[in-house]
Amino acid sequence: MANPELPVPDGLVLRPFRGVRFAVDDLAEVTSPPYDLIAENDVRELLDSHPNNVVRLILPGADRHRYAEAREVLGSWLSSGVLVVDAAPAVYVYEQTGQGVLQRGLIGDVGLAAPEQRVILPHEDVMPGPVADRLALMRTTEANLEPIFLLYEGRGGAATRLVDRVAATRPPLTEAETRDGVRHRLWAVTDPAELSELDDDLRGRSALIADGHHRYATYRALQAEHHAAGSHTGRDEPGPWDFGLALLVDVEAYPPDLKAIHRVIPDLPLGEAVARARGAWQVHEHADLAKGLAALEEATGPAFLLSDGGPTHLLTDPDPCQLEHAMPADRSARWSALNTSVLAEFLLPKVWGMQDDEHSVRIVHHDPEAAVRLARDSGGTAVLLNPLAVDDVLAVAAQNERVPRKSTSFGPKPRTGLILRLLTAQPDRRPEPSGEDGSPPPGGPPR
Repeated sequence: MANPELPVPDGLVLRPFRGVRFAVDDLAEVTSPPYDLIAENDVRELLDSHPNNVVRLILPGADRHRYAEAREVLGSWLSSGVLVVDAAPAVYVYEQTGQGVLQRGLIGDVGLAAPEQRVILPHEDVMPGPVADRLALMRTTEANLEPIFLLYEGRGGAATRLVDRVAATRPPLTEAETRDGVRHRLWAVTDPAELSELDDDLRGRSALIADGHHRYATYRALQAEHHAAGSHTGRDEPGPWDFGLALLVDVEAYPPDLKAIHRVIPDLPLGEAVARARGAWQVHEHADLAKGLAALEEATGPAFLLSDGGPTHLLTDPDPCQLEHAMPADRSARWSALNTSVLAEFLLPKVWGMQDDEHSVRIVHHDPEAAVRLARDSGGTAVLLNPLAVDDVLAVAAQNERVPRKSTSFGPKPRTGLILRLLTAQPDRRPEPSGEDGSPPPGGPPR
């Protein structure tokens, strides 16, 4: 049950807040992908692109003082005018456009709700390590440095109509085109009547966490810490920790792109992986990665492509008796049919004798070639998957179930660094855009 000491929002709440934004000439160069999509060798490239790149906040250095370092950098950028706080609270309309990309949504303070309230629905399990890391960073910086990504069914409601009207008719507050060719635009909605219209439309709805399960768990943990310490202001006056920075997108107006997340098992050579699999799966060899991926895409039912850079091996048609015995009896048939469920409950533990955890299995988002390179370099096996279907994810979440960790990668994801949120009051500082002036020395240690 929900903690009775925590406030319970009466529906889906997206509150205005005073956004914190970079005041630099080259806005695109201070942004980054979400923290969990940044490889270690990408950190230096982002730092080299601009000394004030947001990666200095979201992935501070690797030593034990890294969270304090992030707090110091954030404070310095606020003091010097590299970051400025918007004058008025707003809900922000955010648009992403590019080749094959069009997504619009709302960025605001989302009211935090426990899963059992069925207001904000998680669909994926979390791991304690990333939650502990994000909690330490959020606690120390007292800021939400990047939004989570929520989907909801707008059904042509007032919120969706307002988003489209603002994007079509008003000049943006800011805009930038990032190196991937995506154009990002932001508008501030401050009119009380429009904000009331948004609130009335959203209250009766629920939202699915598309991306940011660990950050949402962090929001909830930080909220619980403040309330346990007696720092709450009362049920009728929620504090800043009772909300979290979020992008809310109408899944019907702007259907998301759902990509696969691949696995790499460094300590499992390909030959051994294939040999063990033959007792439970049909194994089909293909000459190269391209042919294997084409066969994987055509496969029905659970299927996995194994590779280390040479010939690939497609696993299909698992033994039904072994599979049934491995899958949890208390799960729905739809959950049990997911390829990530079969991976986590059958292929990894029963066939290969390991768990799908953050210590044994490496994660590679989207890119099968990158997964194969990592497998080759580590002497292990890349396990390539087809993406889940959006309908399956929504159905599983509606049944109050969660898919295994790292099952989904919804996109396009919000760009980190376009807007931040502070959990503490800040003095108004609105200097001229200062670029790099007054910032800490560039090139802080990568993670």
